Amino acid sequence: MSENSKIEWCDATFNPWIGCTKVSPGCDHCYAERSTPSRVQKINWGPGAPRRRTSASNWRKPLQWNKAHAEFFAAHGRRQRVFCASLADVFDNEVDPRWRIDLFDLIELTPNLDWLLLTKRIGNAMRMLKSHDWCAGQRNVWLGITVVNQEEADRDIPKLLATPAHMKFLSMEPLRGDVYVREYLTPSFPHCVAFVQGKQMEDGYCGRCGGHRSDPIHRRDTHDYIDWVIAGGESGAGARPMHPTWPRRLRDQCAGASVPFLFKQWGEWAPAPGVIDASGGMFHRVDDDAWMQRLGKKDAGRLLDGRTHDEFPRGAA
Repeated sequence: MSENSKIEWCDATFNPWIGCTKVSPGCDHCYAERSTPSRVQKINWGPGAPRRRTSASNWRKPLQWNKAHAEFFAAHGRRQRVFCASLADVFDNEVDPRWRIDLFDLIELTPNLDWLLLTKRIGNAMRMLKSHDWCAGQRNVWLGITVVNQEEADRDIPKLLATPAHMKFLSMEPLRGDVYVREYLTPSFPHCVAFVQGKQMEDGYCGRCGGHRSDPIHRRDTHDYIDWVIAGGESGAGARPMHPTWPRRLRDQCAGASVPFLFKQWGEWAPAPGVIDASGGMFHRVDDDAWMQRLGKKDAGRLLDGRTHDEFPRGAA
């Protein structure tokens, strides 16, 4: 419930409570529902099922991590990243509102931690953050949403962009389709490509925008873009194969916008070799040009076209 994490994009996980309701195609084979804490505590999933608050000793662990900041920073050159909540959803309607206030109080008491809040209910975020308006724009609070297909992207990314979060990210796992997010990866303003890619306009003038750097069009008063994209396939029982083109196109969209991209895993299925024998039942044809082979999460690995992608947002120290 609170531990050093094996998840590639965080250092630790903290679960203030356990339990949730499936609301997305990505939830079909929910790992949290099958997790050891859920099974041992016999926690039921679904609407109306009570969420289980974790122990007081578990709630004290982020305070301990916060105290150990100097040691962690000396070793890593940044704050510790805490994924909250891997076995629940911070903005779940079924959660006692007092628990959420306690969580936001805890975040306020631990400024040395980067809190990664990932939700499938971004529509609830602003309403539920009203008791702690500081949280939405605090430097150490990263707000992310799970997006597994184009429908979710177009429905939920604009809601995320409308929040005043300091860092905004997408967790596209398990990826269930070919998703176009390019338009969400760069600011609406400025339009200047060089500026968007983090480069200075040496002559102080942008021919595309028809203005100088000091002109209003080049001011970044709003944070209407995604800072970071995580993608991955599905693991566990019943895992569905991910078409190899889907993460490649996300990688290329991020590269074109200079947005950090992290490829977490292929999941149970990895691209099959060029010549295969499909008689063994361990292969799945995703289209005329692509076969996937069920190898298991460990053997499938996380190389995308021979490379590991472990990129994180800049300025997130």
